[in-house]
Amino acid sequence: MIEVEWSRMTAPDLRAIAMQKNALAILPIGSLEQHGPHLPVVTDTASASEAAIRAARRVAAETPVAVLPGLWLGMSEHHIPFGGTISVDYETMNKVLRCIVRSLKALGFARLMIVNGHGGNVEPLAVSVRELAVEFEIPIVSCLPWGLAREEALKIFEVDKRSQHACEGEASVMLAITPETVRSDRFEQAFAEQTHPLNPQLGGARFYSFAEYAPLSGTWGDPRSATAEKGERFLDLQASELLKLIQLPALWTKPDPVWTPERGLQSTEGRPGK
Repeated sequence: MIEVEWSRMTAPDLRAIAMQKNALAILPIGSLEQHGPHLPVVTDTASASEAAIRAARRVAAETPVAVLPGLWLGMSEHHIPFGGTISVDYETMNKVLRCIVRSLKALGFARLMIVNGHGGNVEPLAVSVRELAVEFEIPIVSCLPWGLAREEALKIFEVDKRSQHACEGEASVMLAITPETVRSDRFEQAFAEQTHPLNPQLGGARFYSFAEYAPLSGTWGDPRSATAEKGERFLDLQASELLKLIQLPALWTKPDPVWTPERGLQSTEGRPGK
């Protein structure tokens, strides 16, 4: 098996990957936040990392690729009331990402995929990806594995209709990855303590604490039907969808500014990556 995990390789190994055409770095990002009384606080980071590694292994024979260690710092201010949560603000998160992109370009990597395991990162990542892709002139793609192939994922769920928070899906994935960190004996407690006084579909935009959604358990969804077998199916589906994105040429055109005062109007078509 070709090694794809950045942390398990030497500097010469990684330099050899970066020097190849269209070398791809994959950055899993999640959070360090409460996931109810039954799942570890690293759940989002662990799930994103596992999906990314599985996808990279499938494509490594044809694509030079390295998966960075999962970035556990995310925007999780809404989970702080429950304890166990470390959060950063957008400015800090963007600066960390900027340093990573700058380093990857200096090393010679031609493109970056960010595999995001935390819903609170979706909007800030959308802004960062656009800004950093233009600044460093390399293709950067961000995606949320739980948001891919929703219809296929729905066939795996038995109780929940989609991934929520510390739910059937996330509990299943963690049972597949690190079962020793999952408190299955607390599944019933997590479900029994759920109260959802606030409808999150009210419309409008403001800061919502997760304590407004689930003030007792910090859980949204039903983990009681979670199994490791379902977790494997979720992860394999996510890896397959990530593989499709990696192999989709239209996603990996090199950013080209449409207009600058110095250059005037430019073509809106991207240039191929290195």
